Amino acid sequence: MAKTKTLTFFFILFTIFSISTLTTTATKNHGFARVLSHHKPGLKREKLSHLHFYFHDIVTGKNATAVRVAEAPVTKTSPTAFGAVNVIDDPLTVKPELSSKRVGSAQGLYAAASQSEVGLLMNLNFVFTTGKYNGSTLSVVGRNSVFSNIREFPIVGGSGLFRFARGYAQAHTYSLEPTGDAVVEYNVYVLHY
Repeated sequence: MAKTKTLTFFFILFTIFSISTLTTTATKNHGFARVLSHHKPGLKREKLSHLHFYFHDIVTGKNATAVRVAEAPVTKTSPTAFGAVNVIDDPLTVKPELSSKRVGSAQGLYAAASQSEVGLLMNLNFVFTTGKYNGSTLSVVGRNSVFSNIREFPIVGGSGLFRFARGYAQAHTYSLEPTGDAVVEYNVYVLHY
């Protein structure tokens, strides 16, 4: 019985020592992960911003901003262009005219991901180049049901002034040419610090 109490005492002492050593080591080396105060990385109060701009998707001509980089064997016979993948660097402007003030670019890709309707997988960054958001980005990943009046995409992150961003973007087709060139109006609502 005394031997059992002694072993139990040493086991408890060893456990406390081990936990203490692990905690000290993790604190010194920061280990894999640690919890921080939101003030530590300089985060201030969270705010909601509304951004409004026009996205110019130009698929034709010598100044195309959307280029097909891949397609599936069925793409040419598919009524939805299923399997087509385009890479984009589309201008973002203040007004629907391409000649209006440019505020950035939409860079990334979209893929025809539906066999039953024109539905795109959008994976892009809004890269801002003017004003206080110059150098900041917002990342968008979502589904674009092209012929719906209003489409909604999640904002899944950002950089610069949009670090820790989250929110949503609403897209509305402003104009669509028979060639496929389009101007899309965006209203973006984003929570950020």
